[in-house]
Amino acid sequence: MAITKVTIDDNCTVCGLCETTAPDVFEMGDSKAQVKAGADLNANEDAVREAADSCPTSSIKVS
Repeated sequence: MAITKVTIDDNCTVCGLCETTAPDVFEMGDSKAQVKAGADLNANEDAVREAADSCPTSSIKVS
């Protein structure tokens, strides 16, 4: 199923795991990770879903 939206909630600890898993999609912000502007979510679907599943705080929501 195609990804239409990825959000990161305030429980993010900026551990960097999502950026390591899906560097074309995630980057570290000052207080939490963020989705890169213009990131192609569907081209990186497997990596995005892996990052969400691996997030230690379950902060990444994929819809």
